[in-house]
Amino acid sequence: LAARMAGKARLLRDGVARILAREREAGAFHEMLTGYRATLIPDLGAADFADLHAQTAAYGLFAARCLHDPSAGPFTRRAAVFAETTPFLRDLFLRVAGPEIDRRIAWIIDDLALLLQRADMAAILEDFGRRTRREDPVVHFYEDFLAAYDPGLRETRGVYYTPEPVVSYIVRSVDRLLRSRFGLADGLADTAATVDAEGQLSPRVLILDPAAGTGTFLREAVALIRSTIEDKGLAGGWADYVRRHLLPRLSGFELLMAPYAICHLKLALEIGGPGFALPEDGRLGVYLTNALEEAREADAAGPLFAREVAREAAGADAVKRDRPVMAVIGNPPYSGHSANTGAWIAGLLRGRDGAEPAGSYFEVDGRPLGERNPKYVNDDYVKFFRFAQWRIERTGEGVLGFVTNHNYLDAPTLRGMRRRLMESFDDIYILDLHGNAKKQERAPDGGKDENVFDIQQGVAIGLFVKRADSGGAPARVRRADLWGLREAGADGGKYGWLADNDVDSTRWRELTPRAPFYLFVPRDEALAAEYEAGWRLTDIFPVNSVGIVTARDRLAIRWTEEEMRRAAAEFASLAEEEARTRYNLGRDARDWRVAWAQEDIRAHPDADAHVAPILYRPFDIRCTYYTGKTRGFICKPRRAVMRHMRAGPNLALLSCRQQSQAGAEWALCGVTRSIAESCALSNKTREIGSVFPLYVYPCGPENTLERGREPNLSPEFVEAARAAFEPELFSEGAGDPAAAAGSEDIFHYIYAVLHSPEYRRRYADFLKSDFPCIPLSGNRELFATLAGLGRRLAALHLMDDDAGAPPAFPRPGSNTVERPRYAEPARG
Repeated sequence: LAARMAGKARLLRDGVARILAREREAGAFHEMLTGYRATLIPDLGAADFADLHAQTAAYGLFAARCLHDPSAGPFTRRAAVFAETTPFLRDLFLRVAGPEIDRRIAWIIDDLALLLQRADMAAILEDFGRRTRREDPVVHFYEDFLAAYDPGLRETRGVYYTPEPVVSYIVRSVDRLLRSRFGLADGLADTAATVDAEGQLSPRVLILDPAAGTGTFLREAVALIRSTIEDKGLAGGWADYVRRHLLPRLSGFELLMAPYAICHLKLALEIGGPGFALPEDGRLGVYLTNALEEAREADAAGPLFAREVAREAAGADAVKRDRPVMAVIGNPPYSGHSANTGAWIAGLLRGRDGAEPAGSYFEVDGRPLGERNPKYVNDDYVKFFRFAQWRIERTGEGVLGFVTNHNYLDAPTLRGMRRRLMESFDDIYILDLHGNAKKQERAPDGGKDENVFDIQQGVAIGLFVKRADSGGAPARVRRADLWGLREAGADGGKYGWLADNDVDSTRWRELTPRAPFYLFVPRDEALAAEYEAGWRLTDIFPVNSVGIVTARDRLAIRWTEEEMRRAAAEFASLAEEEARTRYNLGRDARDWRVAWAQEDIRAHPDADAHVAPILYRPFDIRCTYYTGKTRGFICKPRRAVMRHMRAGPNLALLSCRQQSQAGAEWALCGVTRSIAESCALSNKTREIGSVFPLYVYPCGPENTLERGREPNLSPEFVEAARAAFEPELFSEGAGDPAAAAGSEDIFHYIYAVLHSPEYRRRYADFLKSDFPCIPLSGNRELFATLAGLGRRLAALHLMDDDAGAPPAFPRPGSNTVERPRYAEPARG
C-alpha cells in the first residue's frame, strides 16, 4: 500500500510542479507558495512546495480512510473528513483535497481515493500493529510511506518513529519528575500558574515537542493527562479542562507538512474523539515551523491564506521565545549531514543568542574544543538538544526528556555538549538502550542486543532536570543500561521493560564525569588518573590528521603503478559524462565531482611525480594518483600531513580516536612508510584511522619542500622523555636505546607499548573512546627492551626484508597462509 500510494503521490507532485511552472507568478498555488515563504519556510522552492502539497494530500487521504465509517458509503475524496483544529489547516485541506482543488490534478486525488477504498484496510491495520509493536498505524505508517515515496528525504529529516513503550517511558518519567522535583501534585496535568515576565498569569506546566512528527509524544501526554483527570473523578469536566487548561499548555513544532497534518488529526481524536471541534477561542498549538530557525516577524496582511500562515508563524514564535516552556519531550531527528544550517542555531551552538552569551558546545571549561572536524557537534539531534536546553534555561526551570542517538554519551567531539548539559541542569538520568549494530554491540552475557528502532545507530533516553532553586553545582549524573532483545520471553524484552517502568523504578548508577571529557559512561576513575598521566598521541606528534578519503575508490585506488597510470590518463581524456559512466562514478558529491577530478589530472599530467603507493587496508599496499589538491582527483588528500610522507624517507604511526566495535579487543594501531587511506587500519569495520608522521620536512617561502627533516615530536614530550629515561635524545634517527636514544627509538617504544597485551587489557575502556595515552615509566632498561621489540615488530608489519625470521606456525607445513578463517576467541 505504501508503494502504491507513493507512486500516486509522485505523480501528484509532478503535476503541481508543472502547474507552478505554467502559472509563473499568478494562480492559487503561487498564492500558497508566497504565503509559506513569507513567514513559515523562507527558503521553500517550487519543487519543495510541490512535494509538500503531494504528501499532504496523499497522506491526509490515508488518515481519513483509516477513520472512515463504511456504513456511510464508499470512501471518496468528497467523503473524506479532516479534523478542523486550526483555520490554516482547514483551508489547506480544502485546497489540496476538497472542493477547491485544481481540476488539473483532481483526477489523481480521485484515483488515490479509489485505491484506498479498495484496500483491505482492516487487515492492513491489524497486520501493521502486530508486526511493529506500534499501536497507531495512522501515526507510524508515515515512516513506510516516506521510505517508498522519497527515501532520501526520510534520511535527511530523520523520519524514524518511536515505539510506544519508549514514548510511554519518557512521558511517564517526565510526569514523575514534575511531581517529585517541583511539587506539582498532578504532574503533566497540573493546572498551577506562574507570573510571566510581563506580570501576567501563565500556566506553569507548558509542554513542547520541538520535532513533533505525527504527534506520538504529544498524544501520549494527552492520554496520560486524561487518565490523571479521570483518576481524580473529574472525567465529566474534561471538555472544560481541555478549553481552560490543556489547549493553552500543549505545543509542538513540525517542519514537514504531512506529519504536521496527521499530528493535528490524532490529537483531535485523542482529546475529543471523532467529530471533535475546538472551541471558538481555541486551537491546537502544533505549528508548521522549524524549531531551529530564529523567530520571525509575521505580517498578518494580505489574502486569507497568507493571513492564516502569518498567524501560524506568530503562534510558533511566541512559544519559541516568549512562553515559559517547562517540559520538552520528543525524538528529534539524527543526521550527521544536517539540513538545518541556519545562522541562529549555529550561533547558539557556539554560545551566541543574538547579543546574549548562551554557553557554547564548542568549548570545555573556557577552552575551545580544537576539533578539526566538528561533524558530530553539528548533528541535528545535538542542535535540538541545544534548542531544548536554551528554551528551559529561558524559563528558569523544567524537565527535558529525549530519545536520541547515544553517541553523545562518550564521543570526544561532544565533550563540550556534555559539559554544558552538566552546567545547565541539576539532575541527569541516562538510560542507554544500546542496540548499536555499527559497533556490533552484544549483551553482557554475550547474547544478541537489538535496537528498539529499525536503525543501526544505538539510542539512549535522556532525562534532564533544572530547578529554579539550584545552587549552581554541576549536575548529578545517573545512568542505567538496557540490553537484550526488543521482545523476548516472559519479561517482554526491552519493550516490555520500558512499558512497565519509569524514572523512579529504574535502578540508577551514579557517575562522576570529570575533565577533560566529562563522559556519561561508567569507568574506573582511579585507573583513569593513572592512564591520563601518560602522553596522548596528539600531544606527542603535533602534526597529524586522519587518512585520505578518495570518495571514489573504484577509480582512485589501483593494484599497480602501471594500472594507475593508464586509468588516470584514460579518465582525464574522456568527456565528463562518459567518464562517469565508464567508471561507474554515480552522482557528484559535495566535496567530489568528476569535473574537478579530471581537471586535477590534466593540471598534473606527470604520472612519474604523482603515482604513489598507498596503504589501503592492513598489509594491503596499492597505488593512487596523488597531487595534494583538495577537491581534486582525491576528495580529501590531507596534504598538510601527507606531504611529509611523500617528501622523503619517513615512518608514521597509525591509530584511531574511537573504536566502533563495542565488544572487540582494541587493536587499532599500525605503521606505514607511505600515505594512508582513512580505513587503512580496518577492512570490515571501516574504523577511521589517523596518521602520525615521525618526521616533518620543512617548507620554503613558496610552500615548496626543502631538504632536511626534523622529528615530529613536541618539545614538551621530548623534555618529559628525557626526564623519565635520562637518555640524550638525538634530533633524529636511531641511537642506542640503552644510552643515547634517537627519535626512532622513541617511535618504536610507543609502538611496542601499543601492542602490549597488558597495556591493552588494563586500559581497554579508555582506548575505545580517545587516542591512546603513552606512559613514561622512568625505567631505562624497560625503555631499551621495548624499543628493540617495537623496532622488530614494526619491521614485520612493514614486511621489510631485514625484519628477521618471520613468524612460524607450530604445525607441519610450508608456513604459508593460504586462506584466513575467522573464529571467536577461546574464553576462560
